[in-house]
Amino acid sequence: MSNFSSIIHKDKPVLVDFFAEWCGPCKMMSPILKEVKDSLGESVSILKVDVDKNQALAAQLQVRGVPTLILYKNGKQLWRQSGVVQKNDLINLLKSHV
Repeated sequence: MSNFSSIIHKDKPVLVDFFAEWCGPCKMMSPILKEVKDSLGESVSILKVDVDKNQALAAQLQVRGVPTLILYKNGKQLWRQSGVVQKNDLINLLKSHV
């Protein structure tokens, strides 16, 4: 994922979802992230990264479990959590950084 750095260095929040196709909780996050994106629109970017296809990036960022969500803005990591995160919690978090 060569353009990862340029994506996370944007002025708007970028929520990165590290996931795997075989991961049950990751499948639960997908509709939640869609609802978050529908709710917040263009004020936030959501990037999905398959850890099996991007192992070097996952290792570099020390992603040990999936799903792992990391929030960036201007290239800085602002927040990170592993596991399923509820829609309202994500919306509140993202709104505080828009």
